[in-house]
Amino acid sequence: MPAVLEDYQKNFLDLALECQALKFGSFTLKSGRQSPYFFNLGQFNTGKLLSNLATAYAIAIIQSDLKFDVIFGPAYKGIPLASIVCVKLAEIGGTKFQNVKYSFNRKEAKDHGEGGNIVGASLEGQRVLVIDDVMTAGTAINEAFEIIGNASGNVVGVIVSLDRQEVLNTEASELLSATQAVSQKYGIPVLSIVTLTNIINYLDGRIPVEEKKKMEEYLQVYGV
Repeated sequence: MPAVLEDYQKNFLDLALECQALKFGSFTLKSGRQSPYFFNLGQFNTGKLLSNLATAYAIAIIQSDLKFDVIFGPAYKGIPLASIVCVKLAEIGGTKFQNVKYSFNRKEAKDHGEGGNIVGASLEGQRVLVIDDVMTAGTAINEAFEIIGNASGNVVGVIVSLDRQEVLNTEASELLSATQAVSQKYGIPVLSIVTLTNIINYLDGRIPVEEKKKMEEYLQVYGV
């Protein structure tokens, strides 16, 4: 029986459809695969949309009961996410989230002023939650681990908006999605607001039957 989505997840998906962050058709991914859907979190680009997006991230984080000190957003897409979610946690998360800090990296290190490539809170000795939009191959997250490690921080978890549940390499001896591979490699939880399975189940009756069927077939071929 499909998992029942919570209101914040339904709201997130409704808004993703409304602002066309979630689109259907035929899209060539970086991997070369032809996907029947495309997800672009950059379409959450108004105050209303960002506020609701931050709420969805914040609730998923709060419900995870993960203990952390800093939210780190990898440049570039993770930067606004880290800041808006930090604000939202302070608004709705109660006293335990009032002092959560945020931080992000520069693509190029600064050699004047305070210098370095970290902006915001120091990561040294801190428990760090990495936030990003969608994890496809895990490359950006692996880079974030290196940056945080070099700054003497300790990553305790990752959160993304969508878990594509997609196998990285169909020829590998062990079939893992990007989220599973990262979780296994670093021994940490990888959280998400929704999964592809959630999307398929929720959209039943909301999109044409043929579009839903294409997504189910794609998940059957590439899913874990």
